Amino acid sequence: MSRLPPTPHHTPSSTNPRDNAVASQDVPTDDPINDKAMPLLDHLIELRTRLLWSMGAFLICFIVCYYFSRGIYSFLAQPLADILVTKTGQNRRLIFTALYEAFFTYLKVAFFGAAFVSFPVVASQVWLFVAPGLYRSEKKAFLPFLVATPVLFLAGAALAYYFVFPAAWTFFLSFESPDGGGGLPVQLEAKVSEYLGLVMRLIFAFGLAFQLPVLLTLLAKVGIISSRGLKKYRRYAYVGMFIVAAVITPPDVITQTGLAVPLILLYEISIFTAGLVETKPVDG
Repeated sequence: MSRLPPTPHHTPSSTNPRDNAVASQDVPTDDPINDKAMPLLDHLIELRTRLLWSMGAFLICFIVCYYFSRGIYSFLAQPLADILVTKTGQNRRLIFTALYEAFFTYLKVAFFGAAFVSFPVVASQVWLFVAPGLYRSEKKAFLPFLVATPVLFLAGAALAYYFVFPAAWTFFLSFESPDGGGGLPVQLEAKVSEYLGLVMRLIFAFGLAFQLPVLLTLLAKVGIISSRGLKKYRRYAYVGMFIVAAVITPPDVITQTGLAVPLILLYEISIFTAGLVETKPVDG
């Protein structure tokens, strides 16, 4: 995709040498762009090519992930299995109550895994479509955000899987009463679809929440927000993060705090990174 080169215009010279120096800095003398003209049809063909590559990558990843769907589901269920074995000393089970439930659960697992694995290919296709229309300085500015996005998503998903899941599952299982306390026993009989839905919801919630530095830093770079404004509204942001955590996580203090506290830390990091990339005001 190409961008039309800026139309040259005549700027009257100023008698002030400083004004002439500032004006000369506004002209990108060493910031090339692919200014080759492309008709609309060529843009559409290029877009179709990128979409086909993205869809093909996702389809291949979906087929592979469906083949390994049982192993992927076992990996997602491992934190619960470990806690159940530790708590009761015996292996427990997950159940399904509809004939089609297990099949559709494995389809969801394959879709979930394919979205994860194919993201680098999809992101690269988006970049290949957009990059030709960017100046060199714009490419250098946006490329770090493109790289940081999957890294931060994986960091959020890892935090959920390795730290939040064990703590939350232990809390939920503390309400079991295998002996029944003189009455009927109360034990977990989790459904495969419900467990998968909860796990996917938390993983995506933590992964998307970890995009906060990318979003705020990008907004600061284009001048929509500033580090000073982020500092000014810090207390309101903290309250909002706890509200967001309460909405997108189960109604327990462990998962809510496990999401809200990292969000607060990421917000503080965003203030620092926004200060690095924001446009500094010119004095006098």
